[in-house]
Amino acid sequence: MKKIELFEPAMCCSTGVCGPSVDKELIQTTAIQRYVSVNAQGQAMFIRRNLTQNPDAFVRNPIVAQELKRQGINALPITLVDGQLVKTGEYPTINEFSSYLDMDLVAALVH
Repeated sequence: MKKIELFEPAMCCSTGVCGPSVDKELIQTTAIQRYVSVNAQGQAMFIRRNLTQNPDAFVRNPIVAQELKRQGINALPITLVDGQLVKTGEYPTINEFSSYLDMDLVAALVH
């Protein structure tokens, strides 16, 4: 089973898709996460960790803690696939998520 862990900057809620101005990357990431949770049961797992709501997870994960020490808050978001660092400082694109999960995520594309 593929496992994506996304360590995100501090946000007001778990997805960051609230408030007066919503980031399109966050909307797309949330759509992908929901698509994976419904359609990839047993094949893939997508976990998001928000610095505001899950600060202990950032400290407990040695890769994330090291990147934060090295780059500071600019390292966020940090993406791990199966425990391996694959991207820092930017959200993955839908193509990158598809590649990481070995899944076609076109149906999760937000227009």
